[in-house]
Amino acid sequence: MSERPTFFHKPGCPWCEEALEYFAAQGVKLDIQDVLADMHQMRQLVALTGQSKCPSFRYKDFVVADFSVDEFKAKAAKRPDICGELGLKIVP
Repeated sequence: MSERPTFFHKPGCPWCEEALEYFAAQGVKLDIQDVLADMHQMRQLVALTGQSKCPSFRYKDFVVADFSVDEFKAKAAKRPDICGELGLKIVP
């Protein structure tokens, strides 16, 4: 994998923490962006997703905004190409 997925988060967000634990357990290395500390990243998030909620995830053309881990898994299961590139083990 040449490009790391971008993970937009807000410190203290329980959904963000749960997602970070999930990605760590899956062995996915992320480019983590704190949207509260970096307004440029907040603008990037809003431009990409049309909203400012976290966690949000982008890898190539695969974007999941404002998700729970279960929601992420459901969307990722529809993209076996992305799962393969990232090494995600999604059980349908």
